[in-house]
Amino acid sequence: MSHFLPADPLAVAASGLDAADVHVWRLPHRRGAGRGALAALLGAYLGVPASALAFVAGAHGKPSLAPPHARLAFSWSHSGDYALAALGRDAALGVDVEHVQTRPRLLELAERYFAAEEAAALRGLAGAARTEAFFTLWTAKEAVLKALGRGLAFGPARVAFALQAAGARPLAFADDAAPASDWQLHALAPAPGYAGAVAWRGGARRVRTFAAAAPPG
Repeated sequence: MSHFLPADPLAVAASGLDAADVHVWRLPHRRGAGRGALAALLGAYLGVPASALAFVAGAHGKPSLAPPHARLAFSWSHSGDYALAALGRDAALGVDVEHVQTRPRLLELAERYFAAEEAAALRGLAGAARTEAFFTLWTAKEAVLKALGRGLAFGPARVAFALQAAGARPLAFADDAAPASDWQLHALAPAPGYAGAVAWRGGARRVRTFAAAAPPG
């Protein structure tokens, strides 16, 4: 599980993004703020003003940068007070962050939308352990489905994971996501009370995590 260390976005961006790395940033977020902080971060990595960037949407709505900046891939997620931005070169990325909160009917949701083996694993847990495990699985699913470019409409049960001490392990993926062995998944610890994950399809890369005290810009 990767923990986030304070860093200056401009300084990290100036040092470069290695092709074998994935950078994940934790940024402050407030409701209704939009993607301004994301655009500023992307601009810092590309050495251009945020206003120079153009975004395009894939067939199922996944955003990406338009040429000539399309090689810098990204994914964006926010929950509560934080947003996560994952950046990499020539890789389809997916990132998710969730504020972990006790909610009613978590097990009912898992039995309805998760794979049978995942729901069975959650039935064997109780209290805070079940809540944490649910969000571990949820963020893993969201990260993979975002990387796939399909989102939750693809079906959360089609990407099944095994719970482990350090997070979740890809177990059995269906249809466009298969096989599970093609995927890399890293659990993230964005902040106390939050769960996260970053995923991509392809070979292993080093995940470097950073926390910005204020949005770049």
